[in-house]
Amino acid sequence: MGDASTNAAPNLDGAHSIALVGDYSPSVLAHQAIPHALRLACIATRSKVSWQWIPTSDIRDAALEFAPYDAVWLVPASPYANMPGALAAIQWARETDRPFLGTCGGFQHALIEFARNVAGLTAADHAESNKHADTLVVTPLSCSLVEKGGAIRFAPSSQLRRAYGSDEANEGYRCSYGFNIEHRTRLEQAGLRFSGFDEAGEVRAFELPSHPFFIGTLFQPERSALRGEVHPLISAFIRAIKPR
Repeated sequence: MGDASTNAAPNLDGAHSIALVGDYSPSVLAHQAIPHALRLACIATRSKVSWQWIPTSDIRDAALEFAPYDAVWLVPASPYANMPGALAAIQWARETDRPFLGTCGGFQHALIEFARNVAGLTAADHAESNKHADTLVVTPLSCSLVEKGGAIRFAPSSQLRRAYGSDEANEGYRCSYGFNIEHRTRLEQAGLRFSGFDEAGEVRAFELPSHPFFIGTLFQPERSALRGEVHPLISAFIRAIKPR
């Protein structure tokens, strides 16, 4: 299976393929964890899945470059070297019904892509990379969540609730930016469902009910692999991948 330290595609005959989109760095804990999380989920679900790291700087034509992949995971550690490339990867997964998982920075940028291309907020942007933008969908958190954790409550009958098999779970973060609640109604009217909330009721996850699997979490479920744990959301992501 995939090696976290290389962009070389793993060689697994008959395996479904995941594009891990982001700018890999061995110093990023989430990047270290993701291959382990995928291996554990593959064992738990008895699935054959390969993956390849795709630097955002390499993305030029998403429709062409992502055609060989069955799913997309937009990984943490933003700002990305090529934000338009990251957004194009999200849009491709959304429009082609490929399973999509966005964690931390992936959550943030999936909100921006949806806001721009579905909700009509064409100037939607991220305060980390463009703090003076007119329409900031992602803004600084009132309290940083770097190396913090807490309970997440799932909306009833949501994909997240089904994936976890529970009404709530404890998750960890490494972020200082989150969703700007001013735009919640606009995104909900466009079809997005906010389905994960912290103990204060702040948005920590979303999903797209019209899509087979399109989920974003501000928390980092991949970190569970560093404790040797199979994560239910990553297993659900793996199970959602279908042959093409």
